[in-house]
Amino acid sequence: MQSFFSRFAHKTSDVLGSSKTFTLALCVVVLWALSGPVFGYSDTWQLVINTGTTIFTFLIVILIQHAQNHDSRAVQLKLDELIRAMKSARNSLLDLEAMTDDELENLHSEFQRLRAKAVERKERRSGTS
Repeated sequence: MQSFFSRFAHKTSDVLGSSKTFTLALCVVVLWALSGPVFGYSDTWQLVINTGTTIFTFLIVILIQHAQNHDSRAVQLKLDELIRAMKSARNSLLDLEAMTDDELENLHSEFQRLRAKAVERKERRSGTS
C-alpha cells in the first residue's frame, strides 16, 4: 500500500505541477464565475467553489508533501553517500537532518567562520599581486 501511495503521490505531484493543470483550474474558476448570474450569486453557488477548493487543497497538500519528503530524503542520502565516499570529508556531517536546531546553528557558525577566513586569505592574496 505504501508503495502505491508513493507512486500515486509522485505522479499526482507531476501532473498538478503542469501548465495544463493550471489552465484547467483557471477554466473551472472562470466557468464558476460566469455561472454566477445563472444561479443568482446564491450562497449555494459560493459554497460549491469554497467546499470544492478546500477539499481539493487539503488532499493535494498531503500528496505533494509526501512526494517532497520522499525527494528530499533521496537527495539527503545521495549527499550522505558523497560525504562518506570522500576521504577528506568529515563523516560527522552525515545525517545532518537528525541534528537539533542548536547543533545545526553551531555548525552553520563554524562554516561562516571558515568562509570568512577564506575570503580574508583571498583578499590578502589579491592585495599582494
